[in-house]
Amino acid sequence: MKKVIIASKNPVKIQAVRNGFEQMFPNQKFEFIGLSVDSGVSDQPMSSDETFKGAKNRADNASAQDPDADFFVGIEGGIEQSDGGMVAFAWVVIKSYGSYGKSRTGTFFLPKAVVELVNQGKELGEADDIVFDRTNSKQKSGAVGILTGDIIDRTSYYTEAVILAAIPFRNKELY
Repeated sequence: MKKVIIASKNPVKIQAVRNGFEQMFPNQKFEFIGLSVDSGVSDQPMSSDETFKGAKNRADNASAQDPDADFFVGIEGGIEQSDGGMVAFAWVVIKSYGSYGKSRTGTFFLPKAVVELVNQGKELGEADDIVFDRTNSKQKSGAVGILTGDIIDRTSYYTEAVILAAIPFRNKELY
């Protein structure tokens, strides 16, 4: 059985990693463990580069805390200004024995009311809770789920990026 450390205790991220690994490696058995680690970036990353760095730092910091695992997965959500608005996305970094797999989710534009709160210093999840009168939305369907009516929830949103980040580990001979 292979051990997968998810660099978060967020149940959405843990489930997304479980879904992605089980789909990419259907003939393998895994143990999935959530671990709280520092991202080394701001609580609300404000660029793609900062968000990527947070995901990589999470994977690296998890591997430092539990070096005996086979895989370490960092998922970091971020936002940035783009084309006159603000977009949301996440980076996924998977580390395994010194090699990395990396992927970014799809990107979507945030509503003006959310952007205003983020520009005032709120994290995206907090802004979503205020605008949409929710509680703890970042551990549930997130902005993407709220805005799509759960056609795409936060778990499925991250799962696809986990699958894409796992490509080098499924195709070792190519990477």
